[in-house]
Amino acid sequence: MKIAVVGTGYVGLVSGACFAELGWHVTCIDKDRKKIAGLKKGNIPIFEPGLRTLVIGNMRAGRLEFSESLADAKGRDAVFIAVGTPTADGSRKADLSYVFAAAKELCRHLDDQVTVVVKSTVGTGERVKEIIHKTCPRLTFDMASNPEFLREGCAVQDFLKPDRVIVGVESERAARKMAALYQPLKKKGIPVLFTDVKTAEFTKYAANAFLATKIAFVNEMADICEKVGANIEDVATGMGLDHRIGADYMKPGPGYGGSCFPKDTRALDHVAEELGVPTRIVSTVIDTNEARKVAMVEKVAAACGSLKGKRIAVLGLAFKANTDDMRDSPALAVVPELARRGAKPAVFDPEAMQQAKPQLKQKSILWCASAEEALKGAEAAVIITEWEVFRKLDWKKARQAMKKPIVVDLRNILEPADMEKKGFYYLSIGRRPAGRKPKL
Repeated sequence: MKIAVVGTGYVGLVSGACFAELGWHVTCIDKDRKKIAGLKKGNIPIFEPGLRTLVIGNMRAGRLEFSESLADAKGRDAVFIAVGTPTADGSRKADLSYVFAAAKELCRHLDDQVTVVVKSTVGTGERVKEIIHKTCPRLTFDMASNPEFLREGCAVQDFLKPDRVIVGVESERAARKMAALYQPLKKKGIPVLFTDVKTAEFTKYAANAFLATKIAFVNEMADICEKVGANIEDVATGMGLDHRIGADYMKPGPGYGGSCFPKDTRALDHVAEELGVPTRIVSTVIDTNEARKVAMVEKVAAACGSLKGKRIAVLGLAFKANTDDMRDSPALAVVPELARRGAKPAVFDPEAMQQAKPQLKQKSILWCASAEEALKGAEAAVIITEWEVFRKLDWKKARQAMKKPIVVDLRNILEPADMEKKGFYYLSIGRRPAGRKPKL
């Protein structure tokens, strides 16, 4: 089977490389000439574990190629539209203009009986179908929806070993084609659920909104745990052992971010409001999550008093570990708020520095080449991203380099008793403080 994937962003590139790994011939298309030239040389524009090996291996095997021309979508059995759908400026609505523009231009290069597959949001498939019919009225084609459930940092594994595959179709021909496409996964016992197009699109919204709700809930429970002296990690473990609840997404932190949860919850809230069925739960989750990010600065202020003029080491900028994605990262709220209160944030992230700089423009920010540099002379350290390198840091040495031994761990990656032994005043999420608070 020959397929094309339009868009070489996070979803498009991972999907294209993984389809090639399943044995299909894949052409990834993007109008960004510089990006395509880099991909042809094996330069991966995003940080995602295992992706570079997959791309290079399948290029060498002749199953994966890159192009800047939509004309190379000709002769394909299926064409996936995987361009970006960011939140529109000043709105909760997803900006689908890139999807619609791609559909309008793409249809001129398609063969009859091709299956056009959309990986986007509610109502997209219906609108794409209308655009293609209007632009290319003589083209016979099938529409399908195939939402992605890829977690950044483990996206390759999520594609090749998913919990399930969701496919929305409107014809038997499209169903047969999509079933053949995912047959290598179905042989491994992975369920492939076929629905209509709108149901498939909405399943992604519903799933992401539910997971975001679990995160917001456990964060609220963590705040209560701090007040009553309970341990949120034991609470979450106890809850997670109940099979009706499950342990996934029960880790407290500074709030969710990334390419899916913020965008999809906002878009779902917007769609629901337009339909006259407001989602009170989802709306509250959105508001709670945004407030959560800024509230994390209060933990820092409570630990070290006035922030004015103080060097605060900020460890981690990406929204989660094992990615360089800065979209809706808690750091985008925490760092500017630290700066607004007069602090001097000394920031470091192993992968996201280049992506963060255009988004964090406060003059007081100090950009550091390592965690050790950020910690030198700091009056407090704030861990925002759960990178393993921060867990393995020589904290004894860091204690000597810091001006004040204060660590505010927003990811609970360190052990309170161990940090107390090393001489730190250690604050985390939903756990008792450890060590003595230094004189301020």
